[in-house]
Amino acid sequence: MKIKIINPNTTYSMTEKIGHCARSVATTGTEIIAVNPSMGPVSIESYYDEAMSIPGLLDEIRHGEAVGVDGYVIACFGDPGLYAAREIARGPVIGIAEAAMHTASFIGTSFSIVTTLARTRGMAWHLAEMYGMARFCRKVRACELCVLDLEKPGTNAFRVIADECRRALDEDEVDSIVLGCAGMAELCRAISNEIGAPVIDGVSAAVKMVEGLVQLGLGTSKRGDWAYPLSKPYVGLLESFAPVRGL
Repeated sequence: MKIKIINPNTTYSMTEKIGHCARSVATTGTEIIAVNPSMGPVSIESYYDEAMSIPGLLDEIRHGEAVGVDGYVIACFGDPGLYAAREIARGPVIGIAEAAMHTASFIGTSFSIVTTLARTRGMAWHLAEMYGMARFCRKVRACELCVLDLEKPGTNAFRVIADECRRALDEDEVDSIVLGCAGMAELCRAISNEIGAPVIDGVSAAVKMVEGLVQLGLGTSKRGDWAYPLSKPYVGLLESFAPVRGL
């Protein structure tokens, strides 16, 4: 089984860490291919960043389809381009926010999300509502760490995030914590051990979901909303992105 993990930002060091986390939970025999686009933002912290990351993300999906990838994980908590990716992929495509929230709902009756910047809290709430998870989500909390701060020594990122997770348990009275950034994935187990409660990393959760769907022989339905996009010409900078059925 081949699973392609796509970090939609262009920061390679973060992609490497995401890939390591994915491989640590993958079943023996599952090949994890961790990539990031060659174009787009270095981090995703706004709706504009999200929008500008999607062409590169979809290009990676198209490359995966050409070489027989079985399933995909979109490793950004905004789940950018998720539905468009499903339109052009044969196999399952799972976003890490979707995976993390559903996983949290399986193991408890409430969770809080701990994310990076306050300006992204509304984006997380929007996804919780769209996925039917708002009734489980008590609060979206921000650490006021930029995404790239997670990569920098001296920012004390682990302590800042762990302390916010502990406050969420105490103040929000939740059963578990969802980490709201793929760059936090490597901290998940250590934080869980420290605060004594389940902490969900969407990268790991999404990998296991994709594995399960592939093992069940389930791919993205090509009837209805996620059928292949209609073939038509595109012009200008997006000419090469014109949809071709099945690619």
